[in-house]
Amino acid sequence: MGGDLYALDFDGVLCDSCGESSLSALKAAKVRWTSLFDGVDPRIEEWIVDQMHIVADGLNIQEILENWSRLKPIIMSEWDEDREALIHLFGRVRDEWMENDLSGWIGANRFYPGVADALKFSSSSVYIVTTKQGRFAEALLRELAGVNIPSERIYGLGTGPKVEVLKKLQSMSQHKDLTLHFVEDRLATLKNVIKEPALDNWNLYLGRWGYNTEKEREEAESIPRIHVVDLSDFSKKLK
Repeated sequence: MGGDLYALDFDGVLCDSCGESSLSALKAAKVRWTSLFDGVDPRIEEWIVDQMHIVADGLNIQEILENWSRLKPIIMSEWDEDREALIHLFGRVRDEWMENDLSGWIGANRFYPGVADALKFSSSSVYIVTTKQGRFAEALLRELAGVNIPSERIYGLGTGPKVEVLKKLQSMSQHKDLTLHFVEDRLATLKNVIKEPALDNWNLYLGRWGYNTEKEREEAESIPRIHVVDLSDFSKKLK
């Protein structure tokens, strides 16, 4: 019968979670490195959050984004940290924040303009494919955007690499006649999809409004498989 299937990244495509992520990171840091925050004035904590949005180790935002894959293992090694342990801590801190102050947690996030309505009135089959823990994405969709997407349509952290999720989606019998679309804000993820011949039928989109750099957007525009789209165009396509 035809129709469209949209696989959507969450952070940077649907939701601007930068404010909430920064505050959750601070809360988690205060648990993980308690002694470092002993006696720290709340105004200093506000400054720390502001600095997360500006610089780190002398690098500006664009330099961090462009070098993150190299920087992350170095930082983890220097601090002798375990990835899974930090993911667990971050999730626990978020759960506690939601339990104790749900409205405050929700209010620290925002959906990009027009996205909530586009999701509500979309006639397409919509799936969320994200590295965020699924329960948080589901809560924000429900509480902040007023959108109920069944949990079985939300593929979050722990459900496998995005390329594998896309393979799974396209293999489902109910999707065999649908036109496939994948919307991301990370160029590296889209390039990983292109490397997989089995995913050649996916239309790929990089959102200009997401967490990417001008350099990445320029590179994406030079790749035939990738369509670089504006937020307004995305919302129209989704409807």
